[in-house]
Amino acid sequence: MTPRLLLLATKDLMSYRRRPPGIATGAELLAAVPALAADVTVEDVMAEPAFDLTPGTMADLARRARAALAGFDGVVVTHGLDTIEDTACLADLVAGPGPIVFTGGVRALDDVSSDGPGNLADALTVAADPAFAGAGALVCLGGEVHAGRWVTLLDADSPAGLSSAPHPMLGRVRGSRVEVLAAPPPRPPDPRGEPESEVALIRAYPGIEGNLLIAATDAGARGVVLEGTGAYNVPASLLAAISDLTDWDIPVVVASRARAGRAGLDERPLGTGLAGAVGAIGSRGLPAGKARAALMVALAAGGGVAAAREYFARL
Repeated sequence: MTPRLLLLATKDLMSYRRRPPGIATGAELLAAVPALAADVTVEDVMAEPAFDLTPGTMADLARRARAALAGFDGVVVTHGLDTIEDTACLADLVAGPGPIVFTGGVRALDDVSSDGPGNLADALTVAADPAFAGAGALVCLGGEVHAGRWVTLLDADSPAGLSSAPHPMLGRVRGSRVEVLAAPPPRPPDPRGEPESEVALIRAYPGIEGNLLIAATDAGARGVVLEGTGAYNVPASLLAAISDLTDWDIPVVVASRARAGRAGLDERPLGTGLAGAVGAIGSRGLPAGKARAALMVALAAGGGVAAAREYFARL
């Protein structure tokens, strides 16, 4: 049976034309792709440029993909690379087993050696492959298949600038077939509603003061993700503010700018992870941007610290 796929085209860099200036529709993008053994329906989606993407647009893309999976075998989303990992992670957490395959490009459609059509062809191939039927949200670029929850953009100028390290790449596209290399991450807890968009992300730095956290919540943040250092460490100047926010039922999740493992803050060696003693929640190995997506989902039903703590414990 021929797979039925939905292509959601957001018109970012891979759709740009320089001569004359313009933006290709999803149908025009699809026309640049070699014939595939799939029935593809195209839907053009209004969205901001990836560098200016809003949480509402991210959630809307995930919602559209989730709804489409009731009638399609897979969904492909064209997306700018600036925030492709953020949207793919959110989609993975809220949109069910998938597959939902995100792709993009670093060159315009009419550039010499444009990478967009090839990446789109690969993404459609992955979405049609039954091996990825329960893999959740994926990102396909440069022939590589990455889990949306693991992938990171390391090189904004490279046609193959993604990495899932320390996790494995899930597969590699070779022409019209996909070589499966590793299993996807376990499925996350079921979402309980629409993601909370008001979640702040703050990077800790030497000399940072706790009033920055308070200011974020005064501006409307219902949760805060702190990007700390090392083994989920943050400066002592933030501990009082973390305690205050926890008392106000505003969760603070601590991630790390380094690889720090999945152990909870209370499982850390003596002298590290001190934020846990005043109520912070560890990100369970998620980097800060992905921890923000997870906290958005954790707070979907209007919960607070307890809901966030339970959600991250189950990731």
